[in-house]
Amino acid sequence: MKVLYIATSFPEPGKGATIYTDLAEALNEAGHEITVAVSEQAKNKQQTELKMERGFEVLRIVTGNYYDVGFIEKGITTLKIPVLMKKGISKYLGNRKFDFILFESPPVTNAGLVEWAKKKFNCPSYLMLKDIFPQNALDLGIIKEKSLLYSYFKLKEKKLLQVADFIGCMSIANKQYVIKHNPWLDPGKLEIFPNTKKLEGNIIINEFPMRDKLGIPSKACVFLFGGNMGRPQYIELLCEAIKECKDETQLFFLFIGRGTDRHKLEKAIIENDVKNALVIENLPREEYEQITKECDVGLIVLDPRFTIPNYPSRILSYMEYGKPVLAATDRSTDLKELIEDALCGMWVWSGDKESFIKEIKEISKSKSLTAMGQNGREYIEEHFNVRHSVELLENHFNE
Repeated sequence: MKVLYIATSFPEPGKGATIYTDLAEALNEAGHEITVAVSEQAKNKQQTELKMERGFEVLRIVTGNYYDVGFIEKGITTLKIPVLMKKGISKYLGNRKFDFILFESPPVTNAGLVEWAKKKFNCPSYLMLKDIFPQNALDLGIIKEKSLLYSYFKLKEKKLLQVADFIGCMSIANKQYVIKHNPWLDPGKLEIFPNTKKLEGNIIINEFPMRDKLGIPSKACVFLFGGNMGRPQYIELLCEAIKECKDETQLFFLFIGRGTDRHKLEKAIIENDVKNALVIENLPREEYEQITKECDVGLIVLDPRFTIPNYPSRILSYMEYGKPVLAATDRSTDLKELIEDALCGMWVWSGDKESFIKEIKEISKSKSLTAMGQNGREYIEEHFNVRHSVELLENHFNE
């Protein structure tokens, strides 16, 4: 099948891989013709460009800055994306034929863009629902329930769900939430479409070059937090953890990523003279994969106020490399059930600071880290291999 994937984020080769690049590569390897049209940040690229990447065509359309910017700039870019994406797709792909349109949410403002693309190319669309907005912003107090902004985004959300012919939800709780809060929606459109990953082979590690390079003690139990560091990730809890554990010489915290709240961690480290924690903005893909192998525990943290069932994809990287997981999240997500089912780590409510810090200290001394990590690796191989996502999409096309 010929797939047009309208993406919000799609790293260039060598700059990283995501669940989205993994899926696109897997579709291509399965013999399908995929073309990616992605919104590109203005600070990364000067002009729109169509070129071959990862074995298929990628159209990078310059729109505006969306990541690592303030809420107002992100909002303006969100509104500009559909208009500029239409122009780019029309110019570079207007004469193409497609059988399937694949797209993701956030942002919810792409509903009009997808509706336009469906008519232009006369084909169905599949929504990969990766976040529930604007409820997540409401949960965090970013917007008010009775505001015009909230009403506007609720209309956009409804339009998004309407325009999709099929909707893939990350988990059972995720699907149930969407059905419960959108009683008008045909539940037959929804299915479980979990985050999946292209799995690498070797997870055995005998050398620690990145620990040496970064000055991390070779015998410390290293807790890795990799990815976005924004409001949803509840960085305040991580700040409390490093302050309370700064005298625990047997453990070390490593934070890798960007985001609006990263500065809070940097400030906490400096002001409290923390020696066993390090914040790094970015690493080349190979070095990030290597340090993930060298770490001992993967951290996942979400704000306790969330009422929507988030399902962070970063857990897949930890499980892929055989690392046990320590998750501190809200009570709405079914991430807890995943961890319990896979026997791959521990979960606590993120509103309980004391329990989180207690688990950090206990797991740093645990003799079961290797076993929990191996459990996670086996679980991801069975349930979250990217081939499963390809098969789900193929089933719809064959129908």
